[in-house]
Amino acid sequence: MTTTLDLPTLARAFASLHSPAAPLPLANAWDVAGARIVEAAGAPAVATTSAGVAWSLGSPDGDALARDRALDLVARVAAAVSVPVTADIEGGFGADPAGVAETVTGVLAAGAVGINIEDGGRAPAEHAERLAAARAAATAVGVPLFINARVDTYLRGLGDPATRLDETLDRAAAYLRAGATGVFVPGVTDPATIAELAKGIDAPLNILVGPGAPTVAELGALGVARVSLGSWVAEAAYAVVRRATEELLSGGTYGSLADALPYGELNSLLKG
Repeated sequence: MTTTLDLPTLARAFASLHSPAAPLPLANAWDVAGARIVEAAGAPAVATTSAGVAWSLGSPDGDALARDRALDLVARVAAAVSVPVTADIEGGFGADPAGVAETVTGVLAAGAVGINIEDGGRAPAEHAERLAAARAAATAVGVPLFINARVDTYLRGLGDPATRLDETLDRAAAYLRAGATGVFVPGVTDPATIAELAKGIDAPLNILVGPGAPTVAELGALGVARVSLGSWVAEAAYAVVRRATEELLSGGTYGSLADALPYGELNSLLKG
């Protein structure tokens, strides 16, 4: 299942998938079985979800997971699929730009050709330095890593709502100058705002979606090049765990499991 392509080739192939004409749809995985399911369904790439990865390894989301555990998961996923893999590395798993560079070196060694890295509560200038370090680390090994710079203004409700769009565009421009390839703006599903973001960002725009969000086709028409489910799939899967458990304990029945994937189908995905 391991790809025979080299990382620079995979990285260029991954970058080419970003287009509003046919936005890249990413159903984020958090383990090898999920990644194989995503690939087998026909996805052209596999993305990890930092929340799902952290939860599956017993940590909360939000830079609490140890770097080595995150990178081990990325390596397992990348070795299990033949399509490009992009890894959500939260804030970079490093206290400073040098630490982020170490993480990126590890991501590339693990076989991934893209990353998501979020600004969170950091000052934009500080985050730009971290992005520059990430780019330098990738350049040093000759891989055109797809750096998806996440802008958390909408997700975290940062600043004055009246100027939030301008702030987001300013951050996006600074992050692109620092070496980012694309920009991820979670927390916004309003078509008018998304259209303004796509118009004002000179790079592939990534939007986080879930129930009630515009369709992939509608987002592409607005200028979006990449559409991510983020932690929604993991949240839905864990909801099945809770429903099945509650049903078992309260009524002694098993209806929650009616739509389960067949054992043989799952098992066969992990052979070879």
